[in-house]
Amino acid sequence: MVRFELLHTSGRSRRGRLHTPHGTVQTPVFMPVGTAGAVKALRARDLLDLDAEMILGNTYHLFLRPGHELVRDLGGLHRFVSWPRAMLTDSGGFQVLSLSERRRISEEGVEFRSHLDGRALRFTPESVMETELALGADVVMALDECPPSLSDRAYHETSLARTTRWARRCRDAWRADSGSSLFGIVQGGLHEDLRRRSAEEICSLDLPGYALGGYAVGEEPRAMHDGVRFSAPLLPADLPRYLMGVGTLDDLVHAVDAGIDMFDCVLPTRCARNALLFLRTGRGRMNLRNASLARDERPPDEACGCHTCRNHSRAYLRHLFVAKEITGATLATLHNLHTYLRLMADMREAIEQDRWEAFRTAFFAARETPDAAGTAS
Repeated sequence: MVRFELLHTSGRSRRGRLHTPHGTVQTPVFMPVGTAGAVKALRARDLLDLDAEMILGNTYHLFLRPGHELVRDLGGLHRFVSWPRAMLTDSGGFQVLSLSERRRISEEGVEFRSHLDGRALRFTPESVMETELALGADVVMALDECPPSLSDRAYHETSLARTTRWARRCRDAWRADSGSSLFGIVQGGLHEDLRRRSAEEICSLDLPGYALGGYAVGEEPRAMHDGVRFSAPLLPADLPRYLMGVGTLDDLVHAVDAGIDMFDCVLPTRCARNALLFLRTGRGRMNLRNASLARDERPPDEACGCHTCRNHSRAYLRHLFVAKEITGATLATLHNLHTYLRLMADMREAIEQDRWEAFRTAFFAARETPDAAGTAS
């Protein structure tokens, strides 16, 4: 079982530790996404060098390939992927949204058509728990429905009620002695009364942790930030609070300011594979395919100390992407994850030292200045 230790607060921001069967995780924490048992373009060794303390796996994709029973028979997901630190598996609930043309939702669960071969699949709260417990992550997520945030109110009401019923079934199918800790997920879109209702229902299940789902799925960033700021205090103060699938560096600072402890998002790795770097200074993004970089000998981010920025130039990274060399994806991914993880470390330090408000103010002031590199996108 996981155990959360709240160490310090500064404003609403929280500094804590999440104790798991595979080590202690310092919070706030960003979890790189290893969808199919690997963070794309990186080795486990790279993630250890980056000091990633917790990574995420995707239940839907691992169910399809290589299959949860095979992973279980080979010693569980940690052993299978050779990752010694903490792991979290989602429930496949996001695929209820992202594969909307391939699925049908009922009270029993979700019926899919596999995006690989079209075969019929069925996810129920009970089958998802069976799959996640076989994978053996430290934290497992309840099956939920994640509707687009701008769906009409009636749909959100129906959806969150179903999510609550599914969460109860997940709790009943989960085994507390399994070594995996079950987190429930609060839904309700941008409707404050529905978020409050969902939080009351889900938090009544007495689980080891809770998440906010259904953000960054169609709404404007300001609406998301306001929604998270309203919803975060609805979750128990003595348990970990997880904001699922969010987001940009700016989003992370806003959410930590609201009181969130845990994050995951594919953005830094996906953008890296598409030649987009996140920078710590200025407007914060660099398109490595930009022709102006062809002779630029400077590091990608002159304020960064990652392996990529210590050893390679903008011109070289541009060359790799223009030449379609896979090394480009690796170097860009190393940089983007370093940037995200360094930001989390800086935020933890600011909270510990009771200078959170000054940190937050300085961060956003820097984002409003012109990009010094002249290559922001």
